[in-house]
Amino acid sequence: MPFDLTAVDNATLVFVGTLVFGFILAAFVLASGLVALILLGAGKLGWTLASKTLLAVVHGINTGWERLVHHAATVDVAGDFQAQASPSTGTYPRVILRDS
Repeated sequence: MPFDLTAVDNATLVFVGTLVFGFILAAFVLASGLVALILLGAGKLGWTLASKTLLAVVHGINTGWERLVHHAATVDVAGDFQAQASPSTGTYPRVILRDS
């Protein structure tokens, strides 16, 4: 016996079609929301990784700078430089006066 829709009223067909269309729309909205949540999660993960990496780099630079400054403060520089013989102009050493 073949399936015949001629006995079904038009209003019933419209109602069933509306329900099917509503289910399709609901599935689309749910899928779109799921994709949006996945993209937001991936974006937040990427941003978190980038910010943590940047903060670690800045912290490393600050730590290195603190070590350098601490080391420079403990170094005795008095014996590192030799006095150089240079012509003096009196009060201002190493300055060549144009008038002389």
